[in-house]
Amino acid sequence: MMGRLEGKVAIITGGNSGVGAATAELFAKEGAKVVITARREPQLEEIAQRIRASGGEVTVVRCDVSKVEEVEAMVNKAVETYGRIDILVNNAGVLEAGLKPIESCTDEDFEWVMSINTKGCLYCTRAVVKEMMKNNAGSIINLDSVAGAFGTGGASYVASKAAVIGLTKHTALRFTGTGIRCNSVNPSTIVTPMTMSTDPKSLDQAMMGQMNKHMNLSVTPCMPIDIANILLFLASDESRAITGQVIVSDFGATL
Repeated sequence: MMGRLEGKVAIITGGNSGVGAATAELFAKEGAKVVITARREPQLEEIAQRIRASGGEVTVVRCDVSKVEEVEAMVNKAVETYGRIDILVNNAGVLEAGLKPIESCTDEDFEWVMSINTKGCLYCTRAVVKEMMKNNAGSIINLDSVAGAFGTGGASYVASKAAVIGLTKHTALRFTGTGIRCNSVNPSTIVTPMTMSTDPKSLDQAMMGQMNKHMNLSVTPCMPIDIANILLFLASDESRAITGQVIVSDFGATL
């Protein structure tokens, strides 16, 4: 089935690689006009070229989601270009090196991870929802992590993702009864450039051992398209009755 997002306008943060790139290409194939954002513009242009080559419509806006003024400018550009915003995928995220547990996480790691993973999500949601309120319609999807639900990760990353779960619940509750929805997708390991660039030697082995007690690290990891397919469903009107939900997508690794 094609055209599930026909006529809709979607903003996808972190749209230059991994899940963001896969989602942008899939949404465009399904009829959405996509706005892709990230800090690295050359990679965004590569994704945009692929989308246009397949007949899709895309706008590239360089944006650091940790900076309020850049987020607001990006949202304004999307509205100026397409007139509305129907979908927001808060996908931009970073992972601190080493899976540092609470006793060894650094202030620098915490500030950096929180600024993008949590503040960036809040800034984008706040700016976009003001546009969605004009039409009482929209779907916001936060790319979270099982780390936020179960504590399986470095302290800074876990804190940033747990906060996003709370923000998801709050946003959904705030707009219950309207046409604005907010949900969270919580993957475990995803095969992306960010995760695959992690040096195994840098990982805190004590933290890895504790994580292994809570989740099966040998289970098949998700691929970007696995997550993009879930995001497509949550972005489409097929999921119009779903809001405030935290959907774990990990092939059962945390069961």
